[in-house]
Amino acid sequence: MLMILQVIKLKSNLSEEELITKARDRKSQFEAIPGLLQKYYVKTDKPGQYGGVYVWDSPESLQAFRATDLAKSIPEAYEVTEAPEIETMNILFQLRAK
Repeated sequence: MLMILQVIKLKSNLSEEELITKARDRKSQFEAIPGLLQKYYVKTDKPGQYGGVYVWDSPESLQAFRATDLAKSIPEAYEVTEAPEIETMNILFQLRAK
């Protein structure tokens, strides 16, 4: 099975507290996304930069998500100030299975 790892870094005008509140409010919407196996909400060492680490069950699930209103709402919801950095990788294998 080909899984996909996607790392997104974005700069936000929101404070950390505001960003976490907004992310928690939207959590159930992300839990309902078909093919999204896991999402980690992260903070980088750069001021105002946060991110998401997504694990997808397939490239098709990632592509389907990109076309959704939820995906398109991310820049506005998190008050993104510049184009995000996005990196996508194929997962070769995992250390531990569930």
